[in-house]
Amino acid sequence: MELQNSQSQREGETKVTELIRRLQKPDGSPAQFLLNLLTAQCVLGNADGGAILRNGQKGHVDILALYPQSANDVSAPEWLVESAGLAHKAFSSDNHTVKSWDEISPCDDRPAKRSLLMVPLHVPETGRAVAAFLVGAKDETALHASLEKLQLLAGILSFAQLRPTRQDWQQRCRRLHQALETLSAVNREQRFRSAAMAFCNEVASRWQCDRASIGFLKGRYVQLKAMSHTADFSRKMEVVQHIESAMEECLDQDVEILSPAPKESTYIHRASDQLSKRYGPLAVLSVPLRWQGRVMAVLTLERPAERAFHLDEIETVRLACELCTARLANLYEYDRGIGATIAFRLRKGVAALVGPKHTWVKVAAILCFATIFFLICGEGEFRAKAPFMLEATYQQVIPAPFDGYIKSVGVEVGDTVEGGTTVLGDLDTAELRLSLAAAKAEKAGYLKQASAAMRDSETAKAQIAEANAEKTEAQIELLEYQISQASLVSPLGGVVVTGDLKREIGAPVKTGDVLFEVCPLEALRAQLLVPEEDVYDIKVNQEGYLATASYPGQRITFVVERINPIAEVVNQRNIFKVRVQLLETHPWMRPGMEGVAKVSIGQRRYVWMWTRKIINWIRMQLWL
Repeated sequence: MELQNSQSQREGETKVTELIRRLQKPDGSPAQFLLNLLTAQCVLGNADGGAILRNGQKGHVDILALYPQSANDVSAPEWLVESAGLAHKAFSSDNHTVKSWDEISPCDDRPAKRSLLMVPLHVPETGRAVAAFLVGAKDETALHASLEKLQLLAGILSFAQLRPTRQDWQQRCRRLHQALETLSAVNREQRFRSAAMAFCNEVASRWQCDRASIGFLKGRYVQLKAMSHTADFSRKMEVVQHIESAMEECLDQDVEILSPAPKESTYIHRASDQLSKRYGPLAVLSVPLRWQGRVMAVLTLERPAERAFHLDEIETVRLACELCTARLANLYEYDRGIGATIAFRLRKGVAALVGPKHTWVKVAAILCFATIFFLICGEGEFRAKAPFMLEATYQQVIPAPFDGYIKSVGVEVGDTVEGGTTVLGDLDTAELRLSLAAAKAEKAGYLKQASAAMRDSETAKAQIAEANAEKTEAQIELLEYQISQASLVSPLGGVVVTGDLKREIGAPVKTGDVLFEVCPLEALRAQLLVPEEDVYDIKVNQEGYLATASYPGQRITFVVERINPIAEVVNQRNIFKVRVQLLETHPWMRPGMEGVAKVSIGQRRYVWMWTRKIINWIRMQLWL
């Protein structure tokens, strides 16, 4: 009996060992893994039966694994049916459930105490599930020990769920390590040829390739630049030409090309197949190296056909190429002679200029260049700008004809008067008229004295009296003339520019005081205040136009008449007065109006016109 128990125990240990070895294998279906795990747990936990249940559709319970397995035509055991009933409650709980289960043992007639244990699980790719075990235990201590062993199932499943993630992470780390080692080998070199050679040698060594080659785009074709373990080669070699053809095939399609190609591939691989068959059979892989959105180089790998490139290797090679492209591109562009660098930059710039990209930027650049060229080479009319003021060419002054008082004023400043007819104002003539009457009486007395002297034959007295009478007659004529001049009239028609005397009626005036000034409208001219830096560009008989502040839309043409040779200080600046003759007049024009005048100097370049002031200022500062 003891021998049978010992043999049975050894068989159980052997079975558990085999199950554990199966669990350690990463391959196999999830259902088989669950069955192996459930079997091992039942054996280790001394469970008579076990099942892994999950919540199915429409309230049903699905069985993922069952131990011991039964035939399809055999009805489910009662403990499994009871477990399915308890599973709905166990799905929503994170704690285990224990239910007593009593039945007669098939081995003997003694009753055995059994229990149903419901352990919650989280099965990978399945979700919430429970593990149901039928455990026979004599007391609570044995039941608790079995429960602790069976609860290890949840931890093992969690570990099984994390194992693929950990393996994937380790695989990614290995890929990154290989790519970084390749980048490190490239970064150790300072010249392009040595860096390209190091890149090819490192790739060939890490992926066990017979040959690794890299070619760069030059013009419209790919030119081979480096080959693993080969210092010198000629582009006339047949193998080099086949490799370049395979590279151009990869560059044109901008995709990784593998030969022999998989059945589901859609790319063209004629040149790669020819390279594979010509020097093999070989497994050929061409990977494009992209820089700034375009393919600039191609890496071609060759190794025996029995060691075809797997997807993981292709992804690792792609990662290494992406990491090393920037360094190789930088060395390829700058590690060359000065002449070659200038030619490369010029060619690159011309290609970007005439290429199909960045249309609006190119249009804007062309417009800017055309504008700058026009400003530098284009010419336009240069006009010297200066302020001006309208003034009269001549004007009529109406002074006071005698000492007297202002009697009346008939006009105001700005009124238009007619020459010889419009009365501007009147002076008081009362004193003059009294003086005139006295002079006439005095004349009559002198005439009587002369008559009496002639009657008495007193010739001398008569002559004296006649002389006094003539003197009095002259005074009379003077008084009559002054009285006739009391009404102030302008001999010229025009506009009253001075004579606001209505507030001074009755005020005394003296002979010669200016009472009114009249300016004819047709006799206006302009006085320009030209800055010192522009005066030497202005000549007599040059034409221009001016606009007043009152009527900026009206342009009035003029011609330069005279340039004052002496400078005057106005607003702390030296200016020269330039007199111009207006070629047209308007009724609204008045003396004293101001505005801006421009004198046409001649044709000048726009860049000179816009920079002359700052250039002159710089010259003055630098004393050039």
